[in-house]
Amino acid sequence: MMSLKVTQTRSAIGSKPKQRGTLRALGLGRIGRTNLLPDRPEIRGMIAKVPHLITVEETDS
Repeated sequence: MMSLKVTQTRSAIGSKPKQRGTLRALGLGRIGRTNLLPDRPEIRGMIAKVPHLITVEETDS
């Protein structure tokens, strides 16, 4: 099954509260923090809301 390795690369300071909430829902909160998430439409939608704050890599896990 495909997984997504999501890493926060920029600070959430100055971003909107909904975007900060999305980062928390993705399991992030600090620059450099990484989380492995399943490749599902719900996760892809959250990633689409904060592409300027994160980087995404696809992995096989």
